Amino acid sequence: MPKMIFVNLPVKDLAAATRFYEAIGCKKNKQFSDHQAASMVWSDSITFHLLTRDYFATFAPKPVADAREACGALFALTRDSREAVDAITEAAAAAGGKADPRERMDMGWMYNRAFEDTDGNVYEAVWMDMAAASEAMAAQHAKPA
Repeated sequence: MPKMIFVNLPVKDLAAATRFYEAIGCKKNKQFSDHQAASMVWSDSITFHLLTRDYFATFAPKPVADAREACGALFALTRDSREAVDAITEAAAAAGGKADPRERMDMGWMYNRAFEDTDGNVYEAVWMDMAAASEAMAAQHAKPA
């Protein structure tokens, strides 16, 4: 079996959350979806499992956090271009999320915008020119301390 990641998220409104994740490019896997959960496939190796809060609680060994009150994780999703970063961020906002809960980051070789889903989970959309990033990091490490 290939290495994969399944991100399980508690959601208040399963239908709204499902529409949101479809809007940012996920496909619903009906085989693993029902009235308590939606399996939203981002790629061959990444799936977001959206679980109603009550259902999520049956798996969680601790109280279920409210992502609108505290940020427990940031999920970074790579994109192929700056324009794709902007497009997913705008799609997130149009689907009931929130665009740019913090300032955009533009380092020339890396462009990053954040957005929140309908439950307040924070995502970063990131484009990076890997060759330029390597050069920038090498130059930074070559500077005397």
